[in-house]
Amino acid sequence: MNNLLNVIRFTVGNKIRSKAFIVTSLLFVVLISIGANAPYLISLFKTDTAISIGMIKDETGIPDKLKALYEATETKEVDLHIYADQGSLASNENFLKEKIKEGEIKGYLIRGQNDESGFPIMTFKSEDTMDFGTQGKLHNGLQQIKVEHVVSELGLTKEQVAMINSPVHIEKVQISTTSGGSVEGKTSSEIAIASGLVYVLIIMLFVGVMVSGQLIATEITAEKSSRVMEILITSVSPLTQMFGKIIGMFIIGISQIILLFGTGALNLTLPHNRTAFKDLNIDLSQIDPKLLVYALIFYLTGYLLYATLFAAVGSIVSRTEDLGQAVMPVSMISMVGYFIAIFGIQDPNSMLITVTSYIPFFSPFIMFLRIGVTDPALWEVLLSIGILLGSIFVLGWIAAKIYRTGVLMYGKRPSFKELRKAMKAYKI
Repeated sequence: MNNLLNVIRFTVGNKIRSKAFIVTSLLFVVLISIGANAPYLISLFKTDTAISIGMIKDETGIPDKLKALYEATETKEVDLHIYADQGSLASNENFLKEKIKEGEIKGYLIRGQNDESGFPIMTFKSEDTMDFGTQGKLHNGLQQIKVEHVVSELGLTKEQVAMINSPVHIEKVQISTTSGGSVEGKTSSEIAIASGLVYVLIIMLFVGVMVSGQLIATEITAEKSSRVMEILITSVSPLTQMFGKIIGMFIIGISQIILLFGTGALNLTLPHNRTAFKDLNIDLSQIDPKLLVYALIFYLTGYLLYATLFAAVGSIVSRTEDLGQAVMPVSMISMVGYFIAIFGIQDPNSMLITVTSYIPFFSPFIMFLRIGVTDPALWEVLLSIGILLGSIFVLGWIAAKIYRTGVLMYGKRPSFKELRKAMKAYKI
């Protein structure tokens, strides 16, 4: 036990003191802080200056209506300049182009032929190649005037128009027909919040598993390639080394997750973010605490499963430059589970999601997805966790045998046949 604690202490201390770990942690903190405050930071660089647009006065009265519409808004998005008719379309365009050159306007609207509703087709011209923002603002204003025009032509009242434009409301409530499912179900807001949380946690689980696993494999291979392993195995058994490194990296991974979650939570409590959540009608108190507990369970089991595999692979590689190719199969398996979960959010009740939620290599991602956005029966969750724990025990036992053999083998990466012979020779 003392040797195991010493390996854990050495692994954790050596990693947290490294410059790469410190710089990476600080970089993640900065990126999360920027991401959490991105809307507010973008708003600081926005200008309230209205966009100046030119238009020729005509008999339809559309320019005057459009100008009145923009001036009536609280935030004047468009400053519409109306000019007198210059006599012809060509003269009007030349006149408006001169206004652009003089810097008085940024672009102009030209009236074209009428469409089937009798409303003229408008063309917006400016020096910018793709000014979608300005086009959107002009489109909204013109659309409102067109609606008024069509309503006037049809002789509809304001009440009738309001009834036509009133949106259809569909409330979504998730229910469960299983005895182990929740009776009340989940409302649409709870489903949205749970889906967002599941999406974030699946990404963090994948990143945590991949980064920690790669670190374990890299550290074992580096010790082996530098011949430090030959000194270590004289004082600490290979099995103690492997589980000491796995536990040590788990502590580091959990510490980083706590740091990142704490950074995110701290940024979300800032006044401008609280106001944004209130405006979007997002209530984080609707998060089910059981979902966070399951997140921890599947992170721990998923980490242990993949960490043992990465440790076993790292032990049979003698050169760090060969490690990338060696761990690729393990990385590909975890990536398959990650992508099934990410794309499965759109259809969490599909047969693919249900079946793969019981496959131990994928269940840390996919059963967690089902718990978050559907309502699986309790026996399904327990069965998936049971299979996962059993797989961890079996793979851990196999990985331990490979590790004890692999750390003593140098040269090219051994085949499974050579590993089996070595195990028999070392009586493992």
